[in-house]
Amino acid sequence: FGMARPEGYRKAIRLMEMADKFGLPVISLVDTPGAYPGKGAEERGQSEAIARSTEKCLQIGVPLVSVVIGEGGSGGAVAFATANRLAMLEHSVYSVISPEGCASILWKDSEKMREAAEALRLTAQDLNKLGIADKIINEPRGGAHRDSSTTIKSVGKAIDQMLSELDKQSPKDLVQSRRQKFLEMGSKGLAA
Repeated sequence: FGMARPEGYRKAIRLMEMADKFGLPVISLVDTPGAYPGKGAEERGQSEAIARSTEKCLQIGVPLVSVVIGEGGSGGAVAFATANRLAMLEHSVYSVISPEGCASILWKDSEKMREAAEALRLTAQDLNKLGIADKIINEPRGGAHRDSSTTIKSVGKAIDQMLSELDKQSPKDLVQSRRQKFLEMGSKGLAA
């Protein structure tokens, strides 16, 4: 179901280190409800692997761009999307917790997931207003799956544009601007 295990995050870390070493940009396409929640994954260090992947995203001195192409859920998505530039397909969602999980914590009732989804502001449009998503990629009528060729071209164009924006920045500036972006998250708000 697109849920990475600790080994997947560790592989991503190795690939980011290799990209950094050879001066290659990192591009991540995110579509996951979150990290795999199984007991075995936790025993093999799932939380630590997610934290290290997020940390590595904040350390590498090459352009890092990410595109949420479906669901970007929980720390499992954040570990791949801690980027200089984040784009989202217009009907995608990105959040630190699922609406069901949020409702269970806030109201002790997962049935209040609709209220939680509204409060989370997880749509591409809301996240763009909040400064979390830098770009919204339009989808073909009926959604991305209706015309995959057009969607792929649109995503490629967005990636090219984001990389062009970052092309002339020094490694130090890339790291600093990426960290600053994440430090500023939450400083804007939307009226409820």
